[in-house]
Amino acid sequence: MRFQGRHGYYDHELLTPQPFEVDVEIVLNLQPAAIDDDLTKSIDYGRVYEAVKQIVESTSFRLLEALAEAISHELLSDFDATEVGVRVRKPKVQLSGPLDYAGVEIWRRRSAGDRRS
Repeated sequence: MRFQGRHGYYDHELLTPQPFEVDVEIVLNLQPAAIDDDLTKSIDYGRVYEAVKQIVESTSFRLLEALAEAISHELLSDFDATEVGVRVRKPKVQLSGPLDYAGVEIWRRRSAGDRRS
């Protein structure tokens, strides 16, 4: 997913939107959805996209780690996933040399006490 956001350690990074790329992996049992061909037993990708877009485009974080953490928290809260992986890339990061992007990857698992009903 690609969005424009205001995230970065330096104040100027929080002023002007810049591109961010987000990959999400969601772990859950897909067999019931596959057997019944039923979206209500799976995860609606459109809702995932909108949840990630809302966080990237409407909030600001100094660290990519904090952005990834906020995304993973929201996805575990809003969807019936047991685990989520979030990769955030900042392709236009300005450092003293060439690179394709700066990025982080985190994995978070729902704790036993956090089961959705």
